[in-house]
Amino acid sequence: MESNTNQFLGTEQVGVLMKKYAVPCIISLLVGALYNIVDQIFIANADYLGSYGNAANTVVFPLTVIALAIAVMIGDGCCAFVSLSLGRKESNRAKKSVGNAVIMTVAGGVLLCAVYLLLAKPIITMFGGMVNEETFRYSREYFFYISLGIPFYMFGQAMNPVIRADGSPKFAMASTLAGAFLNMILDPVFIFVFRWGMMGAAVATVIGQIVTAALAVWYLTHMKLVRPEKSDLRFDRQIAGKTLALGLTSLLSQISLVAAMAAINNMIRKYGALDPVFGQEQYAQIPMAVVGIVMKFFQIVISIVVGMAAGCIPIAGYNMGAGLKSRVRELFTKLLAAEALVGTAALFVVECLPKQLITIFGAANESVYYTEFAEKAFRIYLCMIIFACVNKACFIFLQAMGKAAASTMLSMVREILFGVGFALLLPLRWGLDGVLYSMPVSDALTFVIAAVLIWQTYRELGDARTHSEKRYCI
Repeated sequence: MESNTNQFLGTEQVGVLMKKYAVPCIISLLVGALYNIVDQIFIANADYLGSYGNAANTVVFPLTVIALAIAVMIGDGCCAFVSLSLGRKESNRAKKSVGNAVIMTVAGGVLLCAVYLLLAKPIITMFGGMVNEETFRYSREYFFYISLGIPFYMFGQAMNPVIRADGSPKFAMASTLAGAFLNMILDPVFIFVFRWGMMGAAVATVIGQIVTAALAVWYLTHMKLVRPEKSDLRFDRQIAGKTLALGLTSLLSQISLVAAMAAINNMIRKYGALDPVFGQEQYAQIPMAVVGIVMKFFQIVISIVVGMAAGCIPIAGYNMGAGLKSRVRELFTKLLAAEALVGTAALFVVECLPKQLITIFGAANESVYYTEFAEKAFRIYLCMIIFACVNKACFIFLQAMGKAAASTMLSMVREILFGVGFALLLPLRWGLDGVLYSMPVSDALTFVIAAVLIWQTYRELGDARTHSEKRYCI
């Protein structure tokens, strides 16, 4: 019954399927990204927090990405496994994958929460929280409450792609929207009315995450295509291993991003102290706060990019499993074109409208040094954002095709070899500017490798002029 219900993935027009699956996924990821971004906007505009609170948010942000990395590894891996299994008419294996995903997410969330609470001070220090005393105090306060919500955050994020794989992308979107809207309502109340500061921002976020997790639990008891039974909730080493292997790229792309962010934060702290302006105590937190803001904008763009690509996972997985390679090729072509278009629009914004972006994050309350450094950071750090968008699409699409090794390799090269490497090396010659140049250099070099993999993928998927592509081209 399950596979028959899902057969439209192999017959419906590719463009129609992309809209059906990608749009809700984009909205879900955008809303998920807004949790941290909304916090930072309200923090930045609170005169009693300002750039110190912004810097603290930047310090804690990579630590939430670690939780997200584990969650998306399980969720995206399960999504790909379920889609491939349904394409091969193996519904029992699909159900076991969902059951194991639930077990691994709950266990991982509780364990990570415990680690964060026990090792808070050294972890915050590792990510640059010691730039000055005020930033460290705000970072620790924010981190404590965010840590308490980690199990709920991970569960909601991991189940989101599983819900999409079950054929309900709109519910996945709605569950994330509900939590995010609640966070947006509570943030100004807790920060400006109750004046709870960093605690208020964190508590608002956690409450929203609990709502999203609760909706995910409800959906798991009402699944349409894949309905796990109690026996499917038993840990299966083989199923779990294959699920995690398919999601490994998602983990590494996020974790390696954390490594790059840790390197960047520490280079900012080190070389900011040598700068004639930012070496002064009252301005020391500005570079970290600004780079955090630039990363938040980048996160919005990448949420759109990843949303389009992740939305294609069930479509690509089903058609690969069913042997319909011409449809996979058509999907890949449309995806790359869409990602490049998003990158072009983002490039226009960062190069032409940096002042407007900075204003959103409380620039009116800061010094001229804050504004000048922020404009430069936007224009340099994101000048190769088109390549970044195409690279990310390539990572995820290869994963959806079952090419975990190639996808993982490309992700590791980008984030670890280039992302961390250039963040450590370029500041030796160019100081703070070297930190900013590390991003575009990494994206440009990664694109060279991605272009080769894209060409190889097209060759494997065959001649574009097949009957199937002619039939479904729109």
